[in-house]
Amino acid sequence: MVKNGVKKAGIDRKVVKKILITQPKPESDKSPYYELSRKYDVDLEFFPFIELEGIPAKEFRKQKIDIQAYSAVIFTSRNAIDHFFRSCEEMKVSVSQDTKYFCITEAVALYLQKFILYRKRKVFYGADGTSRSFMEVINKHKNNEQFLYVCSENQQDSDIVNWLKNNECQFELAFMYRTRSTDVKEILEKSDFDIICFFTPSGVKSLFDNLPKYKPNGTLIGAFGTNTFKAVEQAGMELAIKAPEPQTPSMVAALDIYLSKVIKRK
Repeated sequence: MVKNGVKKAGIDRKVVKKILITQPKPESDKSPYYELSRKYDVDLEFFPFIELEGIPAKEFRKQKIDIQAYSAVIFTSRNAIDHFFRSCEEMKVSVSQDTKYFCITEAVALYLQKFILYRKRKVFYGADGTSRSFMEVINKHKNNEQFLYVCSENQQDSDIVNWLKNNECQFELAFMYRTRSTDVKEILEKSDFDIICFFTPSGVKSLFDNLPKYKPNGTLIGAFGTNTFKAVEQAGMELAIKAPEPQTPSMVAALDIYLSKVIKRK
């Protein structure tokens, strides 16, 4: 059972020295990950397990999607936002100022400021960062909007997609980028990590694309998002740390709670 994003492991994890974050290194020194590292005296290593490739406008047009026909856009990541506005620019599509944006978390919503004049009345997000709260927000607007869900070509059926289908929402999936596995053999072979944190099902897939016979052997697994939870469990690995949850809206928060239970502060 997982409580507050943390599951007690079946082994003594009082010594946690190395954590692998399967994402690019933060650009800012003020990243909360670095504060976490200092707080618990743990080494954090960042290495992206996937790379994104934008789908060119010429290829996207084959999906026969008229972006301007949709009154609302769904974003579940900053990457989706980047590729949506890249695609619009490539195709010279002007996005209406009346377009509504539905974002999985507040952090994703705030990223929109890079592209639009941010107005809260047109930007919506879940209260606690969970898929459930996100879908509750969409539910309030589903009868009046036509949704465009921007996602990866590798998108599998997710809780959000299934919910949109089951609740008879008018929506279309817009594949604007695809993911590829990166070469992670070297980093996994050179270091023994106490915790590995995944953020997408594609990241989990990358692990096994590189090392098909991989076994955690005591390494704890953290995951962000419902689809990533499922990918970890379907791969036969035990999920010990999870986010977002009501008390752990981010991976940093989930790690903080876990580490606070197993490491004495300096």
